[in-house]
Amino acid sequence: MTSPSPAAKYGAELFGTFWLVFGGCGSAIFAAKQVAESEDGRSTFQVGIGFLGVSLAFGLTVVTMAYAVAHISGAHFNPAISLGAAVSGRLPWKEVPGYWISQVVGGLLAGLLLLIIANGLPGFSREGNMAANGYGEHSPSGYSLTAVIIAEILLTAFFLIVVLGATDDRAPKGFGPLAIGLALTLIHLISIPISNTSVNPARSTGVAFFNGNGAPGQLWVFWLAPLIGGLIGGVIYPFLFENGKLAIGSRAAA
Repeated sequence: MTSPSPAAKYGAELFGTFWLVFGGCGSAIFAAKQVAESEDGRSTFQVGIGFLGVSLAFGLTVVTMAYAVAHISGAHFNPAISLGAAVSGRLPWKEVPGYWISQVVGGLLAGLLLLIIANGLPGFSREGNMAANGYGEHSPSGYSLTAVIIAEILLTAFFLIVVLGATDDRAPKGFGPLAIGLALTLIHLISIPISNTSVNPARSTGVAFFNGNGAPGQLWVFWLAPLIGGLIGGVIYPFLFENGKLAIGSRAAA
């Protein structure tokens, strides 16, 4: 069977990252907080999907698109995953820039369309309402920069370990996307209150500039911390579970 061309891989990464940002951030923008009135108009109650629903939405975007295009690009949809894949030998280093560019472009296109749709609601203000990541006063619960960095590094490292393990040749066949999607769901359940959950620089970039309100100035954290986590995970998995071998760039993306 012919190996997918670089253009096909980059296209798959663009579409997959678009879907992740549009589905995940879209659920947070449009569906997380919805209030309805009782029939008598005397009380209101929450009908939005909340943190749990947003967490599931991010996981579902990965599950669905990974089944669709993992056989083409490896279904990274995340610069930190691509970095970890390259470090662990699953992705040739020469393809990393193309993956990163495709992922960021996909995220930005999704962010732009989310903003266009959101502006269809009278009175909508983009500032602080585009599901951006942040720390300090821009953290959903006010967590510090240090707390956010630790959480993002740790969770991204574990995410890489799950991704590499689930796509290992020795892993049960056909369940990789499900394991990866569930891992991302769990990560969001843990860290939405901390940083609004990044673990993905392309996801953060996709909405930061449309959100404003301090998000662009804090974006460096959501590149640096996930990339460090991706590097750590990409080193740990082959070192511990592949006989200590770190075959950088020698294998095709899983």
